[in-house]
Amino acid sequence: MAGAMLFERAQAISSTNREEGIHLLNQIVQEQDIEENDEDNIRLKEQGILHLGELYKKEGKAKELADLIKATRPFLSLISKAKAAKLVRTLVDFFLDLEAGIGIEVQLCKECIEWAKEEKRTFLRQSLEARLIALYFDTGMFPDALQLGSTLLKELKKLDDKNLLVEVQLLESKTYHALSNLPKARAALTSARTTANAIYCPPKMQAALDLQSGILHAADERDFKTAYSYFYEAFEGFDSVECSKALTALKYMLLSKIMLNTPDDVQQIVSGKLALKYAGRDIDAMKSVAQASHKRSLADFQQTVKNFKHELEDDVIVRAHLGTLYDNMLEQNLCRIIEPYSRVQVDYVAKTIKLPMSQVEKKLSQMILDKKFHGILDQGEGVLIVFEETPVDKTYEMALETIQSMSKVVDTLYQKAKKLS
Repeated sequence: MAGAMLFERAQAISSTNREEGIHLLNQIVQEQDIEENDEDNIRLKEQGILHLGELYKKEGKAKELADLIKATRPFLSLISKAKAAKLVRTLVDFFLDLEAGIGIEVQLCKECIEWAKEEKRTFLRQSLEARLIALYFDTGMFPDALQLGSTLLKELKKLDDKNLLVEVQLLESKTYHALSNLPKARAALTSARTTANAIYCPPKMQAALDLQSGILHAADERDFKTAYSYFYEAFEGFDSVECSKALTALKYMLLSKIMLNTPDDVQQIVSGKLALKYAGRDIDAMKSVAQASHKRSLADFQQTVKNFKHELEDDVIVRAHLGTLYDNMLEQNLCRIIEPYSRVQVDYVAKTIKLPMSQVEKKLSQMILDKKFHGILDQGEGVLIVFEETPVDKTYEMALETIQSMSKVVDTLYQKAKKLS
């Protein structure tokens, strides 16, 4: 009874004074003398552990949360396997959601997996191994993620655990994409979508699938129109469950519009009802990129990347596509400068565009090879000689077409004459 009152008091206090709430909940959690048949106290301690884990997560106390996960193991023998699995999974999820980066995440996950193996809790072990694959992916240990993923997928296919199967297949797709193996990333995502169609897929998982589909469409086929629609679906999905990844999906939506050469739409999306609550530096960064793209100003673009270095360069997807956007803008600007001339000094082009001469020279030679314009670089004189576009004479093509058509007519007449004889 005293425990129940203490728990109610802790719940009431924790909304105003979290530190006091944590202190009271610790008293409940550290209670050792619980009988196996004392259901009320067992349930109370279980709720106390979950509530304490949630408070640690809100306070960002990763070390204390890790200690709590280890401290609760003896208590788990008093509750059913299903409840114990749910409790451990929830606490590990709280810990991983913190993204504290204190360096013990992988070790803690491995310890929990070893404990699950000793206790012969197969389903819990598989669930924790899926979390470990996600950790390997986040920390850049891609070979380890693929190795563990491949073993786990074989097990899950035998057990037909479709919910976890979707999660692992999605992680496999992300890992292959990070390793630039796009065909395998697409194959893994197709498998995940096929499995997801056979079950009820929670909104968060469906949004994660849509986000990955958009990323692959943008990376593989440069199909930003389709990618935008996937990012929009992902944004709505994450927003409905109030997940922090909604901001990432919104950033990718804005990026798609910029890459589609419609930067004017960015302001319209940002001022929409759903997007207003996500206003901040990330959105300001994308707006600034959109303005630079609209003005076709390389100086503004470079200044934006400098001002919002963390927001733009830390995200691998945004960084890759901004590199492409920068190249496109550079090509457009160079074409605009050299357009009036048939012979122009490379030094003059470099000064006009405010870039080092070696970089401009390299880009011009690349553009000539890509047949963006016809010309040659005379490095002896430091001059770019631009040739006029020679109109293509289509007489030969038309003559060949006429001969082919005549050949068909003669063949048809021959067949008809054969029938008459």
